[in-house]
Parts: sequence; C-alpha cells; structure tokens
Amino acid sequence: MRARLHALVLVLLLLLLAGCSSGGTRDDGRITLRFQSLAWQEESVEANRQLVNEWNAAHPDVRVEYVQGTWDSVHDQLLTAFEGGEAPDIIHDASDDLADFAYGGYLADLTGLLPARLKSDIPRRSWETTTFGDGVYGVPFLQEPRVLIANAAWLRKSGVRIPTPEKPWSWAEFRRITERLSGRGKYGVAWPLKEPVSATLNLSLSTGGQLFHRGPDGKVTVRFGAADQTVPRTIHDQANADRSASPTTLGSGGSDTLPGFFGGRYAMVPLGFSYRQQIVQQAPKGFDWQVLPAPAGAAGLTQGVSPQTLSIAEDCPHKKEAAEFLDFLLRPQNMVRLALGDWMLPTGTQALEDPALRTTRHGWVTGTALAAHLRPAPAQTVRGYPEWKDKVATPALQEYYSGAIGLGELRERLEEDGNLVLARYQR
Repeated sequence: MRARLHALVLVLLLLLLAGCSSGGTRDDGRITLRFQSLAWQEESVEANRQLVNEWNAAHPDVRVEYVQGTWDSVHDQLLTAFEGGEAPDIIHDASDDLADFAYGGYLADLTGLLPARLKSDIPRRSWETTTFGDGVYGVPFLQEPRVLIANAAWLRKSGVRIPTPEKPWSWAEFRRITERLSGRGKYGVAWPLKEPVSATLNLSLSTGGQLFHRGPDGKVTVRFGAADQTVPRTIHDQANADRSASPTTLGSGGSDTLPGFFGGRYAMVPLGFSYRQQIVQQAPKGFDWQVLPAPAGAAGLTQGVSPQTLSIAEDCPHKKEAAEFLDFLLRPQNMVRLALGDWMLPTGTQALEDPALRTTRHGWVTGTALAAHLRPAPAQTVRGYPEWKDKVATPALQEYYSGAIGLGELRERLEEDGNLVLARYQR
C-alpha cells in the first residue's frame, strides 16, 4: 500500500513539473518552443507569422508557437516572467534592454549555440551590442538609423543645399538651414522628443560624444563633456533662440508630428527610418517627401543604434533547437523579409545587398548607405541605464529643451544624479 502511495505521489510530481515548464516535449515526443515576438506593424506581424508557419511545416518534431508581445511593457513583462519561471523560450527585444537580463542570468549565452554562417554574416560592431562580459546574449538582426524626413517641394523652392550621405549637412549648417526655412508660423524642423534620451545620445556619436565612460575597474561614470553637448545645444537653440524648431512638438512622439508635417507646418522631422511606412500610408495624395541623412559632426555620419534582438531564455530546455530556429529565421532571404516588414535595415551583410533594400523608392538607398556608420548605442552595456534614463536623463533633457533649465544644470543632473543611480548597480 505504501509503495503504491509513493508511486502515485511521484507520478503527480512529474505531471506538475511538466506543466510548469516554459517549453517542453509532448507525450508524442514533439518539442514545442514559445517565440514571443514584438512585431506590431501589419506587414511585420505577417512576415513573422509566415516564417513560423514555414518552420513548422518543415520541422514537424520541433513546433514553434507564436506569442504576441508589446514594446510598451516588454521589460517589466519579461522580468516578471523570468522571476516566475514562465519566460518564453525565444525572446524578441532590443539590445539596450538586455544588460540587466544578461547579467542577471536570465538569458542563455549563445556563443557555442550559433552556426558559423550567422556569426560571420553579422558585423562585429553589431555583435558588440549584445555582448556582455564574455558572453553573447542575443542576435542583433534589425537596426534603425535616424534620418530627416523632409518636405521635398519646400526644400527645392527654398534653394538650400540638399544633403546626401556623401555630403551631409554639418550640425551648424543644419541649424542655419532650419532658421532660413522658418517664419510666418512655420518651422524648419519639428523635434519629437517625448523620449529624448536615445535620440540625443545616439546622434551625439556623430560629434564624438560618448557620455558613459568605463574606468580601469570596469565601473561606468557619466561625464557630459563638450562633444556630448553639440547636439542638445543645437536642439535647444533651435527651439529657444532661433525659433526654427516648433516648441509644441518637443513633448510629442514621432507620429504626433506627421499631421503638421503633411499640413506644411514643418519642413523636416527627424525620425527613425521605419516611420516611412506611416508616411506612405498617411501622406496626402501627391505629397512630395524625401529621406535625408542626419547631420554629421567630427565623427561623420556615425550614430548609435540599439538593434532589435533575438535571445534564448536560460531556462529553455531545448536551446539547441531554439538556436536552429534562430538560424532559419535569420537566413539572408528571411532577414530581408523581416526588414521589409518592419521598414528597417537588416544587420546581415548579405541581406543588406538585396536589391529590394537598394531602391530609391521610399528612401531605401539612403538608409542602406548609412548602415556602415551605425555603432552600438552608448548605453548598451551600462547596468542601471533604464533607471538612469527614466528618473534622471528624461526629465532633465525635457526641461533643458523646453528652456526651463540651462546647460549647467543639465550637466549637473546628468552627472551627479546620474552617477548616484549607476553606482547602486556597480557595487
């Protein structure tokens, strides 16, 4: 009787454990992997779902289950899932969100899991965005430069020099041109800076800005030097001195600026490359627009990016199969499909050569010309960056751009308050 009771308890325990796993093996031996995607544009969701279906059709023993996530809450959602043992097996995220998860032991080190083809196809500078310590914790696969979306007819009529990737505007020239284009209730530029930190830091790489500095002991401190100040000073002066930047858009998101742009209120809007899709969908018939490179500084067209990434959870019981799915998803032809669906650039060198991404239509060729100038965003490996961004940098930059505080107070808050935050993560 006691032996039978022990056997019954053992069976119940095994069933309970099987039910708690995030991904596992069915009674028929088939593996199921949960893939959480953050794709949100209709074309992107369709591309991801089609690729999952193609994988499942060709791999009956390793089924991938598509799970829809959202960018708005992914960090907190993943943290809760990791701590509760319910994380998806394959995780779509952005590289600047990975540091805490990587150092926290929640993500698998992909160093020995990925095939040589995939490792060699993606440039080293892109791999640096997902490398923490000695491990690689994500595959960077899509990236988005910041560009200027311009009213082409307005610029032609004004007679200003049109920049190209070969001969971009300098930041000083950009400021002069936006002032020239302004007046009578119209503005040369509309900066959508509801989320000002990444735009400021990433564009500041063009002027040699870095902001985060790692010492010999490996600890990071914030120093807001002269090279870091060129971009924020330009934006501040456009909005507060020249009146060439609309003050009402400083607290807006990118999409919020489009009606005014279409209505002829702003000549240019600095936006992420993927906003072209919204412009194609929403622009009035006959609206003439073009894609221009962002201004260049001492470091040329260099700008920071935080690529979209694919990672594998450390708790995933089938890491080898999950890595095989990543290899399939990121074959050159599939990477092109994902890039076209998201209106972004692939990181893979073979995919970047695809003719579909080299056309002048919708400014694709301008974006691909910028790919070689993209570098890891300054905050990529900084522990505590999300808190620093939310509690220190975002309110400080918003107040500076609105004219509420000066450059000295901005520097003080970024450095003194910021270093107090970062120090807690580096003890």
